[in-house]
Amino acid sequence: MDVKILKEAGLTSGEVKVYLALLELGISTTGPVIEKSKIARSIIYQILNKLMEKGLVSVIIKEKTKYFQAAEPNKLLEYVEERKKQLEENKKQIEDMLPELLLKQKMAPKSEVSIYTGLKGVRTAHEHQYMKLKKGDVQYFLGIPAFQPEIQHTYWKQDHLKRIKHGIKAKFLFNKDTPKEIIKNRNSFKEVDARYMETNIKTPAMFLIYKDTVVITLQDKNPVAVEIINQDIADSFKSYFDEFWKQSKPLK
Repeated sequence: MDVKILKEAGLTSGEVKVYLALLELGISTTGPVIEKSKIARSIIYQILNKLMEKGLVSVIIKEKTKYFQAAEPNKLLEYVEERKKQLEENKKQIEDMLPELLLKQKMAPKSEVSIYTGLKGVRTAHEHQYMKLKKGDVQYFLGIPAFQPEIQHTYWKQDHLKRIKHGIKAKFLFNKDTPKEIIKNRNSFKEVDARYMETNIKTPAMFLIYKDTVVITLQDKNPVAVEIINQDIADSFKSYFDEFWKQSKPLK
């Protein structure tokens, strides 16, 4: 059985083990549950109480002894629905708080340089542009490497839809060894002009330039992004981009 689904539904690893043990045991005291689930005796009641709060376990007392029983599996669907409702409510509350949170962030002193690691970190750095760029603004990418993990290709396609929704334009300069179909694909999206760099320089890093920000991204097995917020540095990188852009030609 793939218990990963139960964990993604909101159960902890311990809760999954105890619930499945009780499903097989039927009505049981904690002893057999501990033996079957391999859960430490010191935390068994804590886990059982959590499962009871979620409506997935019930308890009866016979002659001063507690017996536990797993709720029918259909209760898992009810639990997921309740959790979904709670998440929607939490989302609404956070949306209401956003203006206040953004104001606090705006008033706080900003770091000039931030480093982000992992795919999620790289994407966080990339998506900061949507806090600054407005409709009609342009994002500039310099030195996009030929190779990118497949999962990132999927992400970039999704990100283009977000960019289009915001009305942001894009100019891309790819390394010369990039397959032509990749550039054609990028040009198929609205408000994109993707071209080859007219140089044999190859680098695994690429540079995103917008407003006062430069994001240097390395997409390998340990992806990392360095975000630099400095108008002079951004202007310098933009000058490099403009020079390479003058030498480039629209893809035919």
